Formats: sequence, structure tokens, C-alpha cells
Amino acid sequence: MPIQNRIAEFQKDMQKWRHHFHEFPELAYKEVNTAKKVVELLKKFNVDKIETGIGGTGVVATLRNGAGRSVGLRADMDALPIKEENEKNYCSKNKGVMHACGHDGHTSMLLGAIKYLSETRKFKGEVVCIFQPAEEGFAGAKAMIEDGLFKKYPIDEIYGMHNMPNLKEGILAVQEGPRLAAADNFEIEIVGKGAHGAMPSNSIDPIVCGSALVQNLQHIVSRNSNPKETLVITIASFHSGNANNVIPKNATLNGTIRYYDDDIGKMVKKRFHEVVNNTCKAYGAKPIIKFNKGYPATVNHKKQSEFAYNIAKKVNGKNSTNIQSPMMGSEDFSYFLREVPGAFAWIGNGQSASLHNPKYDFNDNILSIGASFLATLAEDYLK
Repeated sequence: MPIQNRIAEFQKDMQKWRHHFHEFPELAYKEVNTAKKVVELLKKFNVDKIETGIGGTGVVATLRNGAGRSVGLRADMDALPIKEENEKNYCSKNKGVMHACGHDGHTSMLLGAIKYLSETRKFKGEVVCIFQPAEEGFAGAKAMIEDGLFKKYPIDEIYGMHNMPNLKEGILAVQEGPRLAAADNFEIEIVGKGAHGAMPSNSIDPIVCGSALVQNLQHIVSRNSNPKETLVITIASFHSGNANNVIPKNATLNGTIRYYDDDIGKMVKKRFHEVVNNTCKAYGAKPIIKFNKGYPATVNHKKQSEFAYNIAKKVNGKNSTNIQSPMMGSEDFSYFLREVPGAFAWIGNGQSASLHNPKYDFNDNILSIGASFLATLAEDYLK
């Protein structure tokens, strides 16, 4: 059977929960009412323990059945600062905030898995269910770890899942190795000397310097990095001046750096500073650099990926795959995978707007599949 029959029976319940979360989205570390709703439902499911406030607004629920190993299941709860453009009866009522990444669905699938596991208890050991805040750029996973998550709840393995628009509806995809990239971000302010546009010799032109810098940073990719390795350096914004006859004093460049391998990350950070400083020096300008270390790469462990893929086949038959190209987006589940072996899976959202799009919506048809996948992961791991 493709999904657990019992879970399929409360598909409408999961849909109702999902629509509620979608209607009342909350931003990172502000998921107060979302957490309250999660706790309200967990109490109805008769879980063994509920703890709130881990990592700010995080919630952890545990289910126990005798002595044995412990497995973690994670869902993220936060929304994005995006104005929704859908026309649904459950559209966001919080102005300028919407669930444009499907965390409303992730939370509802984990709740569905918990409801089933609490009823059946067909496992031996402990299931630790992690409802994480602040995945969208604010490192909620890291905050929960620093708040003692794994000291309070030592687990042997951990699993998470994310929906993927335009991947076949309901397909489960799990593969070992890098799945999502590390993401570092930067801002470079180039301080030059302003002058009249007709007198460039009186200036230290930050626009000319910045233009050279855009080109020179790309040489890190083409000449310092092994072509077999993945590295992306993107200048996403370039701001300077506001008149057609004035050479400004300053220019500001913002961008992101993406990679999978930690050694590549160390190399690119070193070369980044060298290229910026030396290019600006060549033009007589001064750089002010803000380099922000972001999420590490999300790298699935081999054994756990094979296990999760076998569960995907068990739950979803041929509608599962262990061949899925890694992506250059980032995900803070990476922090969990650096602490505990595990795997991160994709579930196909079918044809839909892309993630972080004002017209995106999670596909309710995949709720039972995702909840069955999570529940079966726990049951089979804790046999």
C-alpha cells in the first residue's frame, strides 16, 4: 500500500491543520501562535512529553515505548516576509507574511505522523519530534542545538523532509552526499573619492573599481577552484550614485557564495578577501567588508540515506527515487546532520509556483504520503 491506511483516514484533519498554519503565518523566532497550536494538537495526541521554548520558539515532543534507540523527526515552522497573491479561503491574514516555502505542510505532516505513532506505538524506543523555528535564514536549528537540544534529547539518527515544486506529485527522493549548498553572504562597501563627472581625474571612482571587482571575483571560480568542484559566487546587487554628472564617493556590492565542500569554503573565503583588498588597492579605494558565514552544506549520510530510500520504496513503491541532483539552495537541517547521522528527503509538490514565490501553495494531496514516510521511518528504525 502506498500510505498507512490509518494516516489516510485523517487526511482531512491534516489539511485543516495545514490551512490554519497557512492562514496565520509567523516569521522567524515569532512563531508564538504556531507553537501554541502545535502544542494544543500534541496534547490531544497524548504524547509522553512536550517541551517549548527550545531555541526561542521551538517545540519538542517525545513518544516512548519501552527501552531502545532514539530517532529524531524534524519539521520547520516559520514563514516568509512575502505578500501572498493566491486566492484561497485560507490565504494569509498576517499582512506581508506568508507560508511561501511549505513549512505549514511540513509541520502538518509531522503532526500526522505523531498522531499515528501515538495511537499505534508499533515501535520500541523513543521518537523525538522537533518543531523548529527560524529556518529561513536565521539558523533555528543551530539555536536549538545551542539551547541543549541534543543534550536533553540524545538521538541516534535524525530525518527531515522538504517539498519540491515541479517534482512529480508525491514522489519521495533520497540520496546520499551533498544535497544543498553552504551559503555565505557578503557586503562590500568601496570607499573612493567623489568628483564632478566631467573631471574624473579628481576622483577615486568606486564604480570603476566595483566593476573590476565583479570580474575579478569570478576568477576565483574559474582559476582557483577545481573544475570538478561546485562553486558559485554571485554579485546580486551593485548600488552607487544617483546623478548623471557626479562620480560618487561610495559603491556597495552584495552577494552570496555557494559550495558543498568545506575546503572549498575555506579557500574561497581567503581568496575573497585577497581579491577585494588587492583590487581596491589597485584603484586607490578602501574596502569595508562584511562577510557573513551562513548555513553549512546539507550532506546526507550514506547508511541513513539508504535506509530512508528503502522506507520511501516501502511507502511509495515506484514513486520514489535515489537519484536527485543536488541544489545550490541552503537549508539549516545541515546543522543537525553535523551533530547526528541522518538524511534529508524531498517530496514532490507537483506542478506549482516555485518556493519563495507569492503564488506558491503547498499541495494537500501529499500530506498523507509525507506523514506515512515519517511515521514508517520511526517504526522501522525502532523495530
